[in-house]
Amino acid sequence: MRLDKFICESTGITRSQAGKVIRQGLVTLNGDKVKQAALQVTADDVVCLDDQQVNIIGKRYIMLHKPAGYVCSTDDPDHPTVFTLMDEPIIERLHTVGRLDLDTTGLVLITDDGQWSHRISSPKYHVAKTYRAWTADPIPASAVQQFADGIMLRNEKNITLPATLEIIGECEALLTIQEGRYHQVKRMFAAIGNKVAQLHREKIGGVQLPDDLAEGEYRQLTEQEIKLLNKDAKPS
Repeated sequence: MRLDKFICESTGITRSQAGKVIRQGLVTLNGDKVKQAALQVTADDVVCLDDQQVNIIGKRYIMLHKPAGYVCSTDDPDHPTVFTLMDEPIIERLHTVGRLDLDTTGLVLITDDGQWSHRISSPKYHVAKTYRAWTADPIPASAVQQFADGIMLRNEKNITLPATLEIIGECEALLTIQEGRYHQVKRMFAAIGNKVAQLHREKIGGVQLPDDLAEGEYRQLTEQEIKLLNKDAKPS
């Protein structure tokens, strides 16, 4: 890889900016100051910019515990985005894998791997997502079978895929769905005459939001978690 491209991939600056800092003598290669942007860099070389070693940023796979009041977009004129909670280099390359509503909390996956993101979020792969829902009114036992049979949502042509509802308390339940229609969980409860008062996503595929990851915090996915998600993302 050319030195100027290496600097770009490591820092996020443009090719012209990389060429400029190289010409200014701010870059060293294996301890030697260099001013040739076309120099070839290998994996064994040590590149420093302003005396700080820089490295290629590989693909990133992140879990974040989303608080209420944040949006899952890169920019919003009215609300803070989840990316304001993060301290990551070249953060503009990152995107959320699907979205949670403004008032919904819980597990959000973030990556810069577009193909992986598509597999996890695309309806045809049916990666399960589990939500804890608190409702305004008691949840009837009959809702378990209704959700398993599929719900016809307002303004939709097809019923939802079979969903698993586990009633935890009078107004609390775990709901696992295999698709991600617009406001789906809220609309499913609305279709049976109830209203979601609070919603929290606990799990995506085989990956659970850990108890020790506080609201607003994030961490890299482990290799095992990535493998679990890749295993879950199988086309129907």
